[in-house]
Amino acid sequence: MSALIALSRFVGNTFAIWVLLFAVLAFVIPSAFLPLTSWIVPLLGLIMFGMGLTLKAEDFREVARRPGRVLVGVLAQFIIMPGLAWLLCKLFALPAEIAVGVILVGCCPGGTASNVITWFARGDVALSVSITSVTTLMAPVVTPALIWLLASEWLPVSFWAMFVSILQVVLLPIIIGLVVQRVLGDRVKVAVDILPLVSVLSIVAIVAAVVAASQAKIAESGLLIMAVVVLHNSLGLGLGYLAGVLTGMPLAQRKTLSIEVGMQNSGLGAALASAHFSPLAAVPSALFSVWHNLSGALLATFLRRMKDDRDK
Repeated sequence: MSALIALSRFVGNTFAIWVLLFAVLAFVIPSAFLPLTSWIVPLLGLIMFGMGLTLKAEDFREVARRPGRVLVGVLAQFIIMPGLAWLLCKLFALPAEIAVGVILVGCCPGGTASNVITWFARGDVALSVSITSVTTLMAPVVTPALIWLLASEWLPVSFWAMFVSILQVVLLPIIIGLVVQRVLGDRVKVAVDILPLVSVLSIVAIVAAVVAASQAKIAESGLLIMAVVVLHNSLGLGLGYLAGVLTGMPLAQRKTLSIEVGMQNSGLGAALASAHFSPLAAVPSALFSVWHNLSGALLATFLRRMKDDRDK
């Protein structure tokens, strides 16, 4: 078991490499990964179940202890990234399916990878976990509402269908994870130790499936989508940091806001796009997953060298 735990930690620490590697493989030999398309939603549910296994009461104490900072993070997450997505779609005059895909990933909550990146950047991990948890729990209502508001001019959007989907693949698995954690107590620790391995394998499979299903479209317009994804993520990271500056937060919290805002739950974006729109609409989420793990790791390397302001 210790070997499996060590493997899990290694795979978790090299997450970006595996996502990039299998995205390339899926593009080169799509037929090998097409069977994974039917597993996109169950795999996302597995990731969310893992999140439920790890959530603790103290993760939400930050909300009560420093509600202002958590509120700023939640508002920044659900205003900056959706707003940037809509603006980029307009500026680049994106085709309908791609535009909806960009807006969809912009309207998703923060991803759990942001917590690891925040730790590496010497940010405020407690604040990061709180913002990720709160935005994830708000996602069943907020994410479909934002997508309906911003993407309806390109394609028809059903708020109710997306609401039900997010309940099924996000909230329900989290609740089941919380119940299992409550019932099993310390016996769940072994499962938690290998969660990085399960999460990485699941995200890699989701990205590979989306890339394989849209290989021809990526070959045709992949550079355009990638340019939009890089801009979306980079501007999100920058404006997240700026939100911390404007609200007078110390350095550790500014780092956290930058990472929380710029890194999305792209797995959820890919699952929703595949279920409600088309494989092409899932491509921005897949490419975002590849890119934001690379950019997040690079940014964290830079941020951790900054002199940390411990004034809380």
